[in-house]
Amino acid sequence: MHTLDGVTRTDQYRALGLSTFAFTVCFAVWTIFSIIGVKIKQDLGLNDTQFGLLVATPVLTGSISRIFLGVWTEQFGGRLMFPLQMLVTAVAVWLLTSVQTYEVFLIAALGLGLAGGSFIVGIAYVSQWFDKDHQGTALGIFGAGNVGAAVTNFAAPFLVVALGWEDTARVYAIVLAITAVLFFLLSKPDPAQQERKRTGAAPVSAAQQLAPLKDIQVWRFSTYYFFVFGAFVALASFLPRYYVGAYGLELTTAGVFAGLYSLPGSVFRALGGWMSDKWGARFVMYFTFIVSLACLFVMSYPETSYSVQGIDGPIQFNFGLSVTFFVIITIILGFVMSLGKAAVYKHIPVYFPHHVGSVGGLVGMIGGLGGFVLPISFGILLDLTGVWTAPYMLMFVIVAVSTIWMHVAIRKMERKRHPALGEEKYLSDVPEKPLPKPNTGKKQSGKKVSAT
Repeated sequence: MHTLDGVTRTDQYRALGLSTFAFTVCFAVWTIFSIIGVKIKQDLGLNDTQFGLLVATPVLTGSISRIFLGVWTEQFGGRLMFPLQMLVTAVAVWLLTSVQTYEVFLIAALGLGLAGGSFIVGIAYVSQWFDKDHQGTALGIFGAGNVGAAVTNFAAPFLVVALGWEDTARVYAIVLAITAVLFFLLSKPDPAQQERKRTGAAPVSAAQQLAPLKDIQVWRFSTYYFFVFGAFVALASFLPRYYVGAYGLELTTAGVFAGLYSLPGSVFRALGGWMSDKWGARFVMYFTFIVSLACLFVMSYPETSYSVQGIDGPIQFNFGLSVTFFVIITIILGFVMSLGKAAVYKHIPVYFPHHVGSVGGLVGMIGGLGGFVLPISFGILLDLTGVWTAPYMLMFVIVAVSTIWMHVAIRKMERKRHPALGEEKYLSDVPEKPLPKPNTGKKQSGKKVSAT
């Protein structure tokens, strides 16, 4: 990877490695309710709607907090904000173990949800260490910290069986606090913070940071992220419950199978970043949506019994997915969603290089709200329909609408910019608008970048 002025390759690897590790720990904490929530549901006798709300509540805080955490990171630096966010979250996780009632569990879950805000802190911190031609790959590697969901799905069930859910939460709190201290001791100050100290420049105001949010393009990126990230979080939390209820599996087995979805949904985000750098984020988004539609169509088909009137009488047969086939489909779905997550965030430091925190915060917030709304919707659908596959039907509709909306918007844009070109032109990566001019006053290169 190329280096920026005054930044060594060692500095880049240090920032990327520490941030990715810290984000992995935070994401593991953020999804802990997918496992301990099953035990809490049994202890409190919750219905599926109440369970969905419990699992989704941390996602709400983790989503909304991304806006102000992104702004604060650009003002005060990721080296300070990352450890501070982790320490506050660790306290909330520890206090969770003293809760007795459902209502207070929801309040405690709000504090635990701050773990999700770590994403935008890391995005704003890591992006400063890499040039724009390599930010897609770097941010894809950082985003692979989503593997924390798989860590929780694989490890937490065994901790719950061995220690109980209360001590499991305490272990998570201790690990998070240790990670915060190590990050602060081993990391280096943000390049932007160093430059401000050298020049004596004042931090950019919150109003200036939030100004790009008026751009409709920011909201387009946000809608894509609602599925590729929000639905990923929702499904990672829902699958253990689904495997236990629909297939009658033990919690430990259900956690492992859910982890097989979360793992490719995380680690291949780095591949998605590289693909976006090489072939363009638009191609990656089309691939993600089309494959997701195919997977969700199969997943949403309920187990059905058919009776056909044959020559010699009725012919009866059943259709249903075996647990093995279902797990394989979720692995494929997780893989393409990881590519889509990287493709969305490829754009932000390119189009908004001086507002990565605020713009990335909004995109992350909308995506995270998908992780809040969808688990609740899953629970409501299960209670209303009594059909285990109803949540996947909802996800299929969301992807179908997103795909059509994206395709129509791209075709409209291409016809407006290139009315004389052929039908195949809509798949090209032509910028929707020129890059924002940097504040340095240097002449900007004419190199084109991909657009979604």
